[in-house]
Amino acid sequence: MSTLEFLGAELRRARKEAGLSQEELAQRISYSSSLVGMVEIGHRTPSQDFIARADAALTAGGLFERLLALVRADAAPPWFREWISVEREATLIRWFEPSLFPGLLQTEAYARAVLRGGRMLRETEVEQRITSRMERQAVLRRETPPEFVAVIDEAVLRRAVGEPAVMVEQFEHLLRLTEQPHVTLHVVPADAGMHAGLAGAFILARTPEGGEVAHLDTPLRAHVTDRPDDVDSLQHRWESLRGEALPRRASRELIRELAKSWT
Repeated sequence: MSTLEFLGAELRRARKEAGLSQEELAQRISYSSSLVGMVEIGHRTPSQDFIARADAALTAGGLFERLLALVRADAAPPWFREWISVEREATLIRWFEPSLFPGLLQTEAYARAVLRGGRMLRETEVEQRITSRMERQAVLRRETPPEFVAVIDEAVLRRAVGEPAVMVEQFEHLLRLTEQPHVTLHVVPADAGMHAGLAGAFILARTPEGGEVAHLDTPLRAHVTDRPDDVDSLQHRWESLRGEALPRRASRELIRELAKSWT
């Protein structure tokens, strides 16, 4: 049983001990009964507000808030936690993606569609990964956020992930984020043809000490390296991609134009 499933089981136990149906609990906490049901079977990660209301309604003494903290701590796969610690301390993050929007820029609905679309994860695993991804995004909202520069292939803007409404929300979210001075997005246009990024996604993070750490995804797990040869190779690849990509303003104009195709 995952920590998310355990939280759900404890919520169900406390609800039944209180003599409440899912509908009755939902009314008390002002959420839908379907969401209560999804949380109880571990198919949806509850929000902090949901949990605080459930704690109060069931007089649980903060039990569910403590369980939610465990869910969040356990959300990232063990092999990915090394990178999360690097990401949290980074002063500069440079990210290239040829297929999907970068994880730090994804909406919850887009992330859910991505993780479900692979059909390789159980629903509870999907929810745990989403929890981890949403938690990671706090790095862009901290008091002194890192400079975040992303380059994506134009194909990312054209690839349908989930329903059209998911894409509409994702484009709106992207445009809001890139209004912030520390977040920059460049697009490699389709007419660039072959380019250095087609070999795969990668991330470069600069540490507070000035070093560079790289992240590469594989179908099995993340690979994190600070080997100078590896980092130098990816930095050359990054410079090549920046040369192919549209400037910031032109990239935003292309994003706005392609956003219309999803409405």
